[in-house]
Amino acid sequence: MIFDLNPLWGFLPLLLYIVLMLRGKDMNVSVLLCVILGAVLNGESILGFANTIYKSLGSFCALIGFIIVLGSGLAEVLSQTKVAHNLVYTVVNRFKLKSKRAAILISMVTSTLMVSLLGTLAGSNAIIAPILIPIVASVGLTPSTLGVILHGAGATGLYIGPFVPPVVTVMGLTGLTYGQFLKSAGIPLAIIVWGSTFFMACRTQRKTEGLEAYSEADKEAVDFKPNEKCKRATLAFLATMAVTIVYGLIAKAGASYAILVMMTVSIVVGLVGGLSFKDSLTTMIQGGAKMFWMFFMFVLFDPFLNYVSASGAFDAITQLMEPLIATGGEVAFMMLASAIGVFGISGTGVAQAQIIHELFLPMVNAMHMDMYTWALVVLVGCQVTFFVTPTVDMVGQMGLARSKNIKAMLANGWVLTIITFAYVLVRAIIYVS
Repeated sequence: MIFDLNPLWGFLPLLLYIVLMLRGKDMNVSVLLCVILGAVLNGESILGFANTIYKSLGSFCALIGFIIVLGSGLAEVLSQTKVAHNLVYTVVNRFKLKSKRAAILISMVTSTLMVSLLGTLAGSNAIIAPILIPIVASVGLTPSTLGVILHGAGATGLYIGPFVPPVVTVMGLTGLTYGQFLKSAGIPLAIIVWGSTFFMACRTQRKTEGLEAYSEADKEAVDFKPNEKCKRATLAFLATMAVTIVYGLIAKAGASYAILVMMTVSIVVGLVGGLSFKDSLTTMIQGGAKMFWMFFMFVLFDPFLNYVSASGAFDAITQLMEPLIATGGEVAFMMLASAIGVFGISGTGVAQAQIIHELFLPMVNAMHMDMYTWALVVLVGCQVTFFVTPTVDMVGQMGLARSKNIKAMLANGWVLTIITFAYVLVRAIIYVS
């Protein structure tokens, strides 16, 4: 830190970002300003800053941004071949979808299922968003509502999917089987997140209805009548998705697999839908270009978080809390360990889980805490963190839903965070009693 400032000053870029976002400022401008501030606070040189940006192109944040770009490309192919229209037509007419609450439930189930199968929030929602938007638009759901749904319901899949990175990581760290993990941590937290999201989605819909809406072009898909070519392309889409998902499950594929899924599906659907290989690829690229701004922002997110971490801000918070953990017993330990994971550690969910485990494992062993209870703390610490501030996951789902309502996203995030901490407290009290 410049001028030997207290490491806690390293949180200044994060605080600036939150303020700018809440005031509705441009997302790219906000992140860039925060990156520059982080570089200045850390005494970064001009060449060092350039190298940092270069390295961020290969970061996990950039991967998320690229996945969203490809999702937009797939959406364009599905639109050009009328596959998206056919899926909407089938859902609306087969299930007679008329209720806003039913639309919320269907959207939530779809997002949770896809994320739990594919193991990636961004990739899964990028695939289903172009299908869901016309469906929810037809019954009057707002972009803000869908944004809350995609984030909350999608994230639930990361709590229960058998091969998703957070689940596999926590199971590996604690030695629990999949069934033990689900019973002790996965299912309880999934119920909290899913239930909170449903409640907040309904609330968001009531608050935003009449103030915002999807375009008439989105709603027109409901009245579409598919021809034979469109039906074949739809079957090709469903079949290719099924095959790639099954293979992903067998191969235990990670987030990067979503890139191959969306590129493969785009080309196959385009060819079966009457486009040439060149036109299929061109259509995908043209669709992806619409979301390039999101990719740019995600590239900047990596140095943004790294500069906060490099300042020592996270370490300073941990050091301040260690005496409280040492003297407060098991209940205080579980609450503070969860809080440090949620508020004090940044990075991917897998990295956060590993950091939390390694940081507190000596205390866990000293207290003879069972792994069932510890798995809950680790899962809370590495996943709830993505709900308390405008993270890449939160902003990414807003982009997919075409929402600009960050307040609705944060409201859902903080409600489920409060409920989650209340549950951890109850579990801690039961554990020591």
